[in-house]
Amino acid sequence: MADYLVSLTIWAALYSLFALGLNLQWGFAGLINFGHVAFMTLGAYTTALLTLQGVPIILAVFCGMIIAACLGLLIGMSTLRLREDYLAIVTIGMSELIRLFVLNEEEITKGAFGVQRYPLPFNINPNPISKITFIIVFTIVAIYALWQLWKSLKKEWLSSQEIKGKSYKPRSQKSILIWGIIAALVIIVLYLNGIISLANYGYKDGLMVFILVILALVYGALEFLSHSPWGRILKAIREDDTVPLALGKNVFWYKLQAFMLGGAIAGLAGSFFAWQLTTIYPTNFEPILTFTAWIIVILGGSGSNAGTLLGAIIYWTYDSLTRFALPLLPFFKSDSQLGSFRIMVIGLILMILMRSRPQGILGKKEELTLGR
Repeated sequence: MADYLVSLTIWAALYSLFALGLNLQWGFAGLINFGHVAFMTLGAYTTALLTLQGVPIILAVFCGMIIAACLGLLIGMSTLRLREDYLAIVTIGMSELIRLFVLNEEEITKGAFGVQRYPLPFNINPNPISKITFIIVFTIVAIYALWQLWKSLKKEWLSSQEIKGKSYKPRSQKSILIWGIIAALVIIVLYLNGIISLANYGYKDGLMVFILVILALVYGALEFLSHSPWGRILKAIREDDTVPLALGKNVFWYKLQAFMLGGAIAGLAGSFFAWQLTTIYPTNFEPILTFTAWIIVILGGSGSNAGTLLGAIIYWTYDSLTRFALPLLPFFKSDSQLGSFRIMVIGLILMILMRSRPQGILGKKEELTLGR
């Protein structure tokens, strides 16, 4: 169970990183990307293939991010001047094109056999001092996560009280409180389990600390950018791009920047995806990964980085609980029925959420980009 919770922590952090890239594109810039998995594919394969050739891991990761950003440049240059639906069509087509390429190209990507036995980070046997260092870093990240969760929940709580003067919305506040308590409890449980696992160090424990540190750095950088003039221009473009255009802003260039940066973040997530799986195959990069990221962003609240992290925590908590609890029920006769039911429940949760809080848990209704 301890190893499973460590793996769950990695998956939640990995999808948080992946969804943060999508949130930058959609939540801040209003760019519809249905092929987000393409950037992850390039990041994963570039990192794995370069490290097999002896390239240092950090350099290989940067190369994967750059190639993913170049894909964003290629797509953006050809579609961002057109309507949003063209971008959606091109991105999902490009993701399938890349997946089919790595599936059928055998000299470089090894085709359906996948890429195996590539170097992994922190695959070491640490001494006691190194273990203590891992535990200290892990503790700092956990405290930072709880602090950011508290700040975001407090901000959303106060804003829910100030809609049209001082008219209160108890139902909205109650849902914020419930989701916040769930997320805080999950973070605490995963932290305590992580401390125990780090005392008996394994490869996945080092990867867990590594991805959490990177996630904290990326989250902090995106928070800084979203509150900077650059981020405010992106929000203005999302709402109505004719306004910043009239003010002399290069709307196309800002959209391209957001699309490339979001792709680079997804490419970074692809590196961790490769390290988590330890062997990658073309079938690992199905379109369902993109739509899982969309679920996380919508659930947490588009345009909110903290909401994206909260959405990932809630999604993977649901995933792990139903994975163990539902098979105990006598209603399901096969794994396919169980899988279909879990997807149906996710859809039901999203439908209820869209009725009660269409902006997501931590999203702002006044910044809602859907259904205006």
